[in-house]
Amino acid sequence: MREADEAIRLGPAAGESYLAIDKVIQAAQRSGADAIHPGYGFLSENAEFVAACDAAEIIFIGPPASAIAAMGDKAAAKARMASAGVPLVPGYHGEAQDDAMLREEAGKIGYPVLLKASAGGGGKGMRVVESEREFQAALDGCRRESRAAFGDERMLIEKYLTQPRHVEVQVFCDSLGGGVYLFERDCSVQRRHQKVLEEAPAPNLPEALRREMGEAAVRAAQEIGYVGAGTVEFLLDAAAETTQEHGSPFYFMEMNTRLQVEHPVTEMISGEDLVEWQLRVAAGLALPKAQNELTLTGHAIEARLYAEDPDNDFLPATGKLLRFALPLESADSHGRIRLDSGVEASDTVTMHYDPMLAKLIVHGEDRGQALAEMARALAALDISGVTTNRRFLQRLVAHPDFIAAELNTRFIEHHHDDLFAAPHATDADIARAALVAMEHLAKGAPRADDPWQRRDGWRLNAPRRLRLAFQETDGSGTYEVIATQALTQGLAQEPAQATWQLQVQRDGEETSRLAGQCQRLDNDTLALTLDGHRQRLFARLDPASEGDAIVLTAAGQESRLIWRRADRADHLPQEAEAKLTAPMHGTVVALLVEPGQTVEKGTPLVVVEAMKMEHTLSAPADGAVEAFHVAVGDAVAQGDELLAFANADASAEAN
Repeated sequence: MREADEAIRLGPAAGESYLAIDKVIQAAQRSGADAIHPGYGFLSENAEFVAACDAAEIIFIGPPASAIAAMGDKAAAKARMASAGVPLVPGYHGEAQDDAMLREEAGKIGYPVLLKASAGGGGKGMRVVESEREFQAALDGCRRESRAAFGDERMLIEKYLTQPRHVEVQVFCDSLGGGVYLFERDCSVQRRHQKVLEEAPAPNLPEALRREMGEAAVRAAQEIGYVGAGTVEFLLDAAAETTQEHGSPFYFMEMNTRLQVEHPVTEMISGEDLVEWQLRVAAGLALPKAQNELTLTGHAIEARLYAEDPDNDFLPATGKLLRFALPLESADSHGRIRLDSGVEASDTVTMHYDPMLAKLIVHGEDRGQALAEMARALAALDISGVTTNRRFLQRLVAHPDFIAAELNTRFIEHHHDDLFAAPHATDADIARAALVAMEHLAKGAPRADDPWQRRDGWRLNAPRRLRLAFQETDGSGTYEVIATQALTQGLAQEPAQATWQLQVQRDGEETSRLAGQCQRLDNDTLALTLDGHRQRLFARLDPASEGDAIVLTAAGQESRLIWRRADRADHLPQEAEAKLTAPMHGTVVALLVEPGQTVEKGTPLVVVEAMKMEHTLSAPADGAVEAFHVAVGDAVAQGDELLAFANADASAEAN
């Protein structure tokens, strides 16, 4: 909006603004626009919105309403694709929607199955169901999400292939009967059915199979009278992708009737501007190129940068972006690095929108060079203030199996131990956090001129001495630092210039002694020196967590430690087990147990919706839910206590 020559405010977040069809139409009329580009969001594949544009005599830059409707109903789309000779995954796409019927069909198909919202997309209203025992809870959750996102709770069921690749084909059709495919993208690395990494072309795809998939995608689009940019998504059987002795190794999954978030990788390898193509087609012109004129050059990879915490079940994160920049982008003379962002430094990330902050796209002469560029760009990304998945992305692109292109849609699940094995803090991490904490205490002294009011360890006729406690974010380790200021010629310097002797203890045992200094370079940039090793890094305190989280970022790597009062550290595990708080801002959509009910640790208790996704919160320990402090529909803030919970162990000790 800040870059636009003209902007019209629609209203508050979500349904009252960017999803309000009448307001969007009115804004176009008010500005005198004769066309609307719907972006990548829900309105981009909403047949009702296209009809509203047609009624207002405004060009919709996208497919006709009939094509969106044909593919928007997943069940009907399957039937159309079968008639066009496009291979399908075995499944149930019928009209009967009662619970017993759906459960019966799932049993016929055979577990595991995939429940999908018939009107859905983008991973909303979708669950993998491993057994009949899990079916009802998954069905209820899918229906809630689908009803909230699409106003439709119809489901379809498909056989869940255990090791498929997700390969999608970019298609383009014009209103004159022309149709081409601009190659394919591999989107196999996913979490919760949402893509994390995308690359083009798909690695290790034989040329004959590439052509067959592309031609099938064009047939699928032309079957429904498609016009504009679209993506036909296939599941590629990883076990059969290099041979076709047993028929087609790929199956039609769905078609996204819009330009997708990952289109930049296609632009990188094809050299085409797909938005320009959209504008030309919307103006009634022919496609700029025929199939035999399209070429594929090099390899491109896109990483989606999210405001979320991968080490905490990918919970969405909110807050203010203190820093956000990619220094390499302006110096990239070869066009190998691109950052598509919807945010900038000082913006606030809220609960009302999707948590994706940006797309980082790189291009190389081959896949190896593209991987190297991605690793370099992720390390150079300067971001702080909000928890992101940057470190997780770094682990993904460096994983040996990803480098070897051994891909399937359960890649993250299969490599969970490698990707989520957060290394324990080193003694150096603990010491650096202590230096940051002491610098903060000295800077925040209520009256620096009054030694009795200072909190920086000042002592009369003695060196300053502080005792600090830290804990890792997963609660696995408790550390203490005894910091004593080294005297210079018998005199105590101010903390900002002081050298500290740091005694690091882990679970009560001394592990190392280090000498350290801290120098603040600007608001959040520090130079920390440990035993002669000076390192420049970014440091911030994150008050969103219980206690203060000290977050240190250097060379693209982030470490986070919870700084707490030393006399509280021993009691933290017991305190954590005694309550359940909201891990993010959101809305309560379901209470899963009754007040007074006895539950085991891990029992699902509350479902909170945030950033368009549902998050189930479970019992922190064995015990009983005494009372809920919230009701369905309530908005909650991060840290709000959701219920009164009686810990079974604590109750037994009291008795």
